[in-house]
Amino acid sequence: MTAADSNTHTGRTGRAATSRDPGTPGDAGAAGTPGPDDTLDLELPPELRALFAEDVTADDRAGRPAALDDLLDGVADWGPVDTRAGTFHLVPVRAERDLPVVSRWMNDPAVAAFWQLAGAPSVAERHLRAQLDGDGRSVPCIGVLDGVPMSYWEIYRADLDPLARYYPARPHDTGLHLLIGRVSDRARGLGGILLRAVADHVLEHRPNCARVVAEPDLRNTPSVSAFLAAGFRFSAEVQMPGKRAALLIRERTLRHVL
Repeated sequence: MTAADSNTHTGRTGRAATSRDPGTPGDAGAAGTPGPDDTLDLELPPELRALFAEDVTADDRAGRPAALDDLLDGVADWGPVDTRAGTFHLVPVRAERDLPVVSRWMNDPAVAAFWQLAGAPSVAERHLRAQLDGDGRSVPCIGVLDGVPMSYWEIYRADLDPLARYYPARPHDTGLHLLIGRVSDRARGLGGILLRAVADHVLEHRPNCARVVAEPDLRNTPSVSAFLAAGFRFSAEVQMPGKRAALLIRERTLRHVL
């Protein structure tokens, strides 16, 4: 849900694996409130939708460094979660399967304004490969809602990310980046619903994690609003490479209050 970080953190915090301000999760979905140019609401072919509708199997994890599970407690094994919007599942990215749709979403003008990953598929591929071939501190995922791929996420170790230079990080702090890919899924509250569900999912499956954090661009008001609707609290304004960010935090101790 935050529309963008830059490739090397001009958007998010500047991490080598490229972090971003996900689109605009919450209510905006991709990178901000949809405008007249947000026309890339393209349908996925049935065969691709069928792939995502299947349960995650060992094949979904093939070729991924074991460190991914070591640093984020096995995102691939977290399973689906029920939300007010439907059943939601984070499926770790497989470049050969997911690159076409991720690249398509990144070329949406609303998304590109923040993520800065528009262009040929090779642009998005470099961004994905930096994480997939990295040390496991960031796991890119496709968000599947009721069997339909509709969002892109990055679950990352904020305490091991360049973001940690800009706030008093604690061990196992976990960060979220989100972009909602389909225009029809934006501006209807989905971002806030999914962000809350995923943040709770993180806290459930990462017992050593006390906080989930985010750093959307302050200009991305739909994204900031979605995080706030999801129970994150505003902590500070942070100047990072390429953006001034809102540091937002959802704490385990307050998860049932906010």
